[in-house]
Amino acid sequence: MPALTDYARNLVARALVGRSPALPNVVFVGLGTSATAAAGLTGEPVANGYARAQATFTGTGAQRNAETLRFAFTAASGTLTHLGLFDAQSGGNAIAFAPLNASVVVAGAGTVTIAAEALVLDGT
Repeated sequence: MPALTDYARNLVARALVGRSPALPNVVFVGLGTSATAAAGLTGEPVANGYARAQATFTGTGAQRNAETLRFAFTAASGTLTHLGLFDAQSGGNAIAFAPLNASVVVAGAGTVTIAAEALVLDGT
């Protein structure tokens, strides 16, 4: 799954040389319209009930989301094409990003879900 952002690559580089970076102890997943290594996820919906979802990951190698992630919308929010990992529920630092398997059109009130264990982070 995801590509690391520049911020996350710098965290890893500091860890590899013993500089003890401050790693996140909580991770949030967001949805958006695009993503880049420099910015991470971009185009997150504004208002309309949207909020990033807190995620817990499990596994001994590849990490998988432990529970279903739900994003509630109260109104149309357009076409979402990417997801991103962040170290805060709003603002914060983008850690990683990936395209969704299929675009999601939010044409009105409803919920977008990511099934438990469907979000996989591995070293490849």
